Amino acid sequence: MFTTRRLTALLVLPLFVAARPLPDAKPHAIDKAHSEINFVADSRMLSAHGFFGKWEADVKLDAAKWENSSVAITIDAASINTRVERRDGHLRSADFFDVEKHPNITFKSVSVKSTGANKLDITGDLTVRGTTKRITVPATMVFYEGGMGRFRGQFTINRMDYGVSYDSKLNPIQPEVQVQWDIALAEPKPAAK
Repeated sequence: MFTTRRLTALLVLPLFVAARPLPDAKPHAIDKAHSEINFVADSRMLSAHGFFGKWEADVKLDAAKWENSSVAITIDAASINTRVERRDGHLRSADFFDVEKHPNITFKSVSVKSTGANKLDITGDLTVRGTTKRITVPATMVFYEGGMGRFRGQFTINRMDYGVSYDSKLNPIQPEVQVQWDIALAEPKPAAK
């Protein structure tokens, strides 16, 4: 026999379950041949263009409800490449990224928000040289169809905020660094039976 309390619980439970979000975000694999993470750092003598050669991403997308999506990126800081080995060695040193103590640069999203047609804001925690700051990364969806897509964007960070504070009297370096990214991805194909 049902008590009033038990009957109330049975009636309320389906409403509670229905109100909970039901994420349908699917894992996507990165197409490395068509993906890049680049940066531009300005100094008096040069705008140094570089990229990171080694990085991994854990991306889950829900195209029906972008808010269910998530992104986590891990960059091998030692894979920095500005096409000048001497400069790259200096960037790996304690003056800049200090890769021996801080081998990874990471970004982990805490929210994804649609801001308009083909536009997203990805807010998350960026960690560089052991310092973590919350940032919002704007993204443009170039296309997304059939489980495949391409997203790109750019944003600016202040390297000083992350302890990358080395400067040169002969060649002063601007604190702002522009980060440019372009990522192609797809849902993994089911294994053949």
